[in-house]
Amino acid sequence: MCSSGFSFSVALNSSSSWSNTRSFICKERNNKFGIGATPSYHKFVEFAMDDIKQRTPIRSLNLEDKFTSTSVINGKTELNLLSYEAPKIRLLRSMWIDGNEAMQVLDFAVFSEVAYDLPIFCANFFTSSVSNIIVLDLNPLHDVIGNQQYREKYYRTLMPLVPKYEELFPWGGKITSESLKFFSPIVIWTRFSSSQANHEALFEAFKDFYEAWLELMEQAKVETDASKILQNRESQHRYLSWRTQKDPGHQMLKQLIGKDQAKDLLRNFLFKGIDELGSKTFLDYFPEYRLVDGTVNEKRSIIGKSFQRRPWSQTGDFIGDNLE
Repeated sequence: MCSSGFSFSVALNSSSSWSNTRSFICKERNNKFGIGATPSYHKFVEFAMDDIKQRTPIRSLNLEDKFTSTSVINGKTELNLLSYEAPKIRLLRSMWIDGNEAMQVLDFAVFSEVAYDLPIFCANFFTSSVSNIIVLDLNPLHDVIGNQQYREKYYRTLMPLVPKYEELFPWGGKITSESLKFFSPIVIWTRFSSSQANHEALFEAFKDFYEAWLELMEQAKVETDASKILQNRESQHRYLSWRTQKDPGHQMLKQLIGKDQAKDLLRNFLFKGIDELGSKTFLDYFPEYRLVDGTVNEKRSIIGKSFQRRPWSQTGDFIGDNLE
């Protein structure tokens, strides 16, 4: 429930083109705040849904329905969820947190069916009235540091995206070597101050990356080798295990909707598949995080190495070992 002085309501956004989105709103009584300067991510989601409907038939999964009792307890905050599937897509899901002028968050991802080795479309944006933390990528399903074949297959033709945006969105600071394994050579990892111009540039980048992923999807051929399908399944499950355990946005969700609801949202919405695609645990995949008592080390990095600058060349080769 909302804390004292707040009322809770559940609304269905039927006015937008993605009308199955659920909105869970916690409003402060007699709120007099106007619309702030923090840009909304509504148009990002609307563009993504309109674009994909032009390319493939999609069907609502309605995963958001079970979260209609979710309470947001941080003032006036709206949690918008949607989930879909398509012939080549296991899960397309979006979480847009609309905190009005205080905060805007977008977590938008697309996971292919395991018969395809497609990268995972990933847009994680956090925006306040003064600053932004941005990750936009086609996260690799398989290793792109040592696996040249996979890197060439999906990223060689996309490398021009790097020089197109690296001046607008310079490298955002240290990334641990553990996290880097889940990023591609074209990743936009950046921080910038809030402005209309910056957010319009981010919207253009979002469109470019999303359309690049959709084109890869359209070209993708179904895998018939059972052993390769098994590898795809395990790689996607490994990715989900990492994100469920180590995603930096988890603490914010706990603060907004509570520990139990946040855990449910992670496992049964944001990273749906963690309980269906495999039975291995986080520590099975990442044993280096095991503490003496058998629990998971909460540290982000065990190796202790991080990258202050982009660790890939303009052609996509990993050069991190040569960076100090």
